[in-house]
Amino acid sequence: MTEHYPSDDHAGERSLLVAAAYVILRRGDEVLLQLRAGTGYRDGHWAVLAGHVDPGESVHEAAVREAYEEAGVTIDPADLRPLTAIHRFERGGPQVEQRLDAFFEVTGWTGEAGLQEADKAAEMRWFRLDDLPEPTVPHERDVLDLLAAGRPIPPVISLPL
Repeated sequence: MTEHYPSDDHAGERSLLVAAAYVILRRGDEVLLQLRAGTGYRDGHWAVLAGHVDPGESVHEAAVREAYEEAGVTIDPADLRPLTAIHRFERGGPQVEQRLDAFFEVTGWTGEAGLQEADKAAEMRWFRLDDLPEPTVPHERDVLDLLAAGRPIPPVISLPL
């Protein structure tokens, strides 16, 4: 028998985390980015493949799904290499601003990457990690800059600290 939390367990003082999966598709020293447009969040910024985890879906399943939906590539879940998790939040902010972002790096996939969601992105291109476009979504840029520098990436990052 499966135990369940009460349906109102998130009410009141508890945080309500919104989970998202991020896929950093790597081709040697290059990374695939898309220019956000028409989403209402960071439009005009370059971003990696990403999206919210749907109800009943694992973060791994979300990463695989988003890569296919956004870039038309098929990823074996075993090829998802965990990089970091970022907990983004606003101190004293609304519950919906509690975010947990799982970042994966992928170097092997099937299919040719290309823009699939023209209603959510204006363009998709490969960029060298050491020559990223501006502006790039800030918390994504933090991870990409660490990759470019070859520095260790903390397993968990909190923003703000």
